[in-house]
Amino acid sequence: MLPEEQKAEKDWRYNPIAKIKHFTRLKTSKEFNGVYNRSTKTWHTPYFVLFYQRSDTYKAGFVASKKIGNAVHRNRAKRLLRAHFIEHIDQLKSGSYVLVAKPALLKESYAVTDKAYLHALKKCAALLSN
Repeated sequence: MLPEEQKAEKDWRYNPIAKIKHFTRLKTSKEFNGVYNRSTKTWHTPYFVLFYQRSDTYKAGFVASKKIGNAVHRNRAKRLLRAHFIEHIDQLKSGSYVLVAKPALLKESYAVTDKAYLHALKKCAALLSN
């Protein structure tokens, strides 16, 4: 197999979630409550709430309650939040992040919510200084 063919074969398997591998997922309610209660910064936008807790580890959690809608809407909201997170993962400081979706997230375009996401990270001082 030629090198170009090998590269093409790997490209179709590219998984953007692989970028998140140095972040561990928050899974239990105890972990989520720890970030909620001890977060060093919190920022509200019309589309989501960002909780940030400084620490040496990298952790992330995405939440969409039943206020968002049925299971399809909740999963879409979490996918959108995860996409914003993965897109800017290289710019984030270490710590624990919890993103809680609001119903307006599903009604707005990706570009507008991405701008709000970056603004929230700046306000929480969660971006690495370049």
